[in-house]
Amino acid sequence: MNTHTDKAQLYTIREVASLSGLPESTLRYYETIGLIHTITRDSSSKHRVYNEHDVNFAVAIACLNAIGMSIEDMRSYLKNRSLGAQAANEQVELLETQKKRLAEEAHNLELRQRYVDIKIAYWRAVASGDTTEIEVTREQMYALAQELKLPKALSKEETKEG
Repeated sequence: MNTHTDKAQLYTIREVASLSGLPESTLRYYETIGLIHTITRDSSSKHRVYNEHDVNFAVAIACLNAIGMSIEDMRSYLKNRSLGAQAANEQVELLETQKKRLAEEAHNLELRQRYVDIKIAYWRAVASGDTTEIEVTREQMYALAQELKLPKALSKEETKEG
Protein backbone atom coordinates (compact mmCIF):
# COMPACT_ATOMS: atom_id res chain seq x y z
CA MET A 1 0.00 0.00 0.00
CA ASN A 2 2.58 2.58 1.14
CA THR A 3 0.24 5.46 0.31
CA HIS A 4 0.73 9.03 1.36
CA THR A 5 -2.46 10.52 2.75
CA ASP A 6 -2.00 13.88 4.45
CA LYS A 7 1.70 13.08 4.74
CA ALA A 8 0.95 9.93 6.75
CA GLN A 9 2.28 6.68 5.36
CA LEU A 10 -0.14 3.76 5.58
CA TYR A 11 0.66 0.05 5.51
CA THR A 12 -1.21 -3.16 4.82
CA ILE A 13 -1.10 -6.05 7.24
CA ARG A 14 1.24 -7.86 4.85
CA GLU A 15 3.67 -4.94 4.94
CA VAL A 16 3.51 -4.72 8.74
CA ALA A 17 4.11 -8.46 8.97
CA SER A 18 7.17 -8.06 6.77
CA LEU A 19 8.48 -5.05 8.72
CA SER A 20 7.86 -6.54 12.16
CA GLY A 21 8.64 -10.17 11.46
CA LEU A 22 5.32 -11.21 13.01
CA PRO A 23 3.01 -13.35 10.88
CA GLU A 24 -0.24 -11.74 9.76
CA SER A 25 -2.15 -14.26 11.87
CA THR A 26 -0.22 -13.18 14.97
CA LEU A 27 -0.92 -9.52 14.28
CA ARG A 28 -4.64 -10.34 13.98
CA TYR A 29 -4.52 -12.46 17.14
CA TYR A 30 -2.74 -9.75 19.13
CA GLU A 31 -5.41 -7.29 17.99
CA THR A 32 -8.21 -9.72 18.94
CA ILE A 33 -6.86 -10.19 22.47
CA GLY A 34 -6.20 -6.47 22.90
CA LEU A 35 -2.41 -6.55 22.95
CA ILE A 36 -2.54 -4.31 19.87
CA HIS A 37 -5.28 -1.67 19.81
CA THR A 38 -8.02 -2.00 17.20
CA ILE A 39 -6.50 -1.12 13.85
CA THR A 40 -8.29 1.35 11.58
CA ARG A 41 -10.05 -0.17 8.59
CA ASP A 42 -10.10 1.21 5.08
CA SER A 43 -13.57 2.63 4.46
CA SER A 44 -14.08 0.91 1.12
CA SER A 45 -12.14 -2.38 1.37
CA LYS A 46 -12.49 -2.85 5.16
CA HIS A 47 -8.87 -4.07 5.23
CA ARG A 48 -6.68 -3.06 8.15
CA VAL A 49 -4.68 0.10 7.54
CA TYR A 50 -1.64 0.63 9.77
CA ASN A 51 0.01 3.98 10.36
CA GLU A 52 3.64 4.64 11.41
CA HIS A 53 2.72 4.47 15.11
CA ASP A 54 1.01 1.09 14.58
CA VAL A 55 4.08 -0.23 12.75
CA ASN A 56 6.43 0.95 15.50
CA PHE A 57 4.19 -0.64 18.12
CA ALA A 58 4.11 -3.94 16.17
CA VAL A 59 7.92 -3.88 15.98
CA ALA A 60 8.13 -3.29 19.75
CA ILE A 61 5.82 -6.26 20.34
CA ALA A 62 7.86 -8.36 17.92
CA CYS A 63 10.96 -7.63 20.00
CA LEU A 64 9.21 -8.79 23.17
CA ASN A 65 7.92 -11.85 21.32
CA ALA A 66 11.44 -12.60 20.04
CA ILE A 67 12.81 -12.79 23.59
CA GLY A 68 10.07 -15.25 24.50
CA MET A 69 8.10 -12.94 26.78
CA SER A 70 4.65 -14.23 27.69
CA ILE A 71 1.59 -12.34 26.52
CA GLU A 72 0.73 -11.32 30.08
CA ASP A 73 4.26 -10.01 30.65
CA MET A 74 4.06 -8.17 27.31
CA ARG A 75 0.82 -6.56 28.47
CA SER A 76 2.46 -5.41 31.70
CA TYR A 77 5.58 -4.19 29.94
CA LEU A 78 3.63 -2.25 27.32
CA LYS A 79 1.26 -0.76 29.92
CA ASN A 80 4.22 0.34 32.06
CA ARG A 81 6.05 2.02 29.17
CA SER A 82 3.83 5.08 29.38
CA LEU A 83 4.35 5.37 33.15
CA GLY A 84 8.06 6.13 32.81
CA ALA A 85 10.05 6.32 36.04
CA GLN A 86 6.99 5.40 38.09
CA ALA A 87 7.09 1.87 36.61
CA ALA A 88 10.83 1.59 35.99
CA ASN A 89 11.42 -0.89 38.81
CA GLU A 90 8.63 -3.14 37.54
CA GLN A 91 10.09 -2.97 34.02
CA VAL A 92 13.50 -3.97 35.36
CA GLU A 93 11.93 -6.84 37.30
CA LEU A 94 10.04 -8.08 34.21
CA LEU A 95 13.20 -7.97 32.11
CA GLU A 96 15.38 -9.58 34.78
CA THR A 97 12.84 -12.40 35.12
CA GLN A 98 12.89 -12.86 31.35
CA LYS A 99 16.69 -12.84 31.37
CA LYS A 100 16.66 -15.67 33.94
CA ARG A 101 14.23 -17.66 31.78
CA LEU A 102 16.49 -17.20 28.76
CA ALA A 103 19.54 -18.27 30.76
CA GLU A 104 17.71 -21.42 31.84
CA GLU A 105 16.68 -22.12 28.24
CA ALA A 106 20.28 -21.61 27.10
CA HIS A 107 21.51 -24.01 29.78
CA ASN A 108 18.94 -26.63 28.79
CA LEU A 109 19.88 -26.24 25.14
CA GLU A 110 23.55 -26.71 26.00
CA LEU A 111 22.67 -29.92 27.90
CA ARG A 112 20.70 -31.22 24.91
CA GLN A 113 23.63 -30.45 22.61
CA ARG A 114 25.96 -32.35 24.95
CA TYR A 115 23.50 -35.25 24.92
CA VAL A 116 23.57 -35.35 21.11
CA ASP A 117 27.38 -35.24 21.14
CA ILE A 118 27.49 -38.17 23.56
CA LYS A 119 25.01 -40.14 21.43
CA ILE A 120 27.12 -39.51 18.32
CA ALA A 121 30.22 -40.73 20.17
CA TYR A 122 28.31 -43.76 21.43
CA TRP A 123 27.09 -44.81 17.99
CA ARG A 124 30.53 -44.23 16.46
CA ALA A 125 31.93 -46.51 19.16
CA VAL A 126 29.25 -49.11 18.41
CA ALA A 127 30.06 -48.90 14.69
CA SER A 128 33.78 -49.40 15.32
CA GLY A 129 33.29 -52.04 18.01
CA ASP A 130 35.17 -49.97 20.60
CA THR A 131 33.80 -51.46 23.83
CA THR A 132 35.86 -49.14 26.03
CA GLU A 133 34.39 -46.05 24.32
CA ILE A 134 30.90 -47.58 24.54
CA GLU A 135 31.29 -47.83 28.32
CA VAL A 136 32.73 -44.31 28.58
CA THR A 137 29.80 -42.84 26.65
CA ARG A 138 27.30 -44.84 28.70
CA GLU A 139 28.78 -43.35 31.85
CA GLN A 140 28.65 -39.90 30.28
CA MET A 141 24.98 -40.42 29.38
CA TYR A 142 24.22 -41.53 32.93
CA ALA A 143 26.00 -38.48 34.38
CA LEU A 144 24.16 -36.18 31.98
CA ALA A 145 20.84 -37.84 32.81
CA GLN A 146 21.49 -37.06 36.47
CA GLU A 147 22.33 -33.47 35.58
CA LEU A 148 19.05 -33.32 33.69
CA LYS A 149 17.43 -34.73 36.85
CA LEU A 150 15.84 -37.65 35.04
CA PRO A 151 14.44 -40.43 37.23
CA LYS A 152 17.22 -42.91 38.01
CA ALA A 153 15.37 -45.87 36.51
CA LEU A 154 14.89 -43.98 33.24
CA SER A 155 18.45 -42.68 33.09
CA LYS A 156 19.94 -46.16 33.73
CA GLU A 157 17.65 -47.69 31.11
CA GLU A 158 18.74 -45.02 28.62
CA THR A 159 22.43 -45.77 29.20
CA LYS A 160 21.87 -49.53 28.74
CA GLU A 161 20.18 -49.07 25.39
CA GLY A 162 22.46 -46.30 24.12
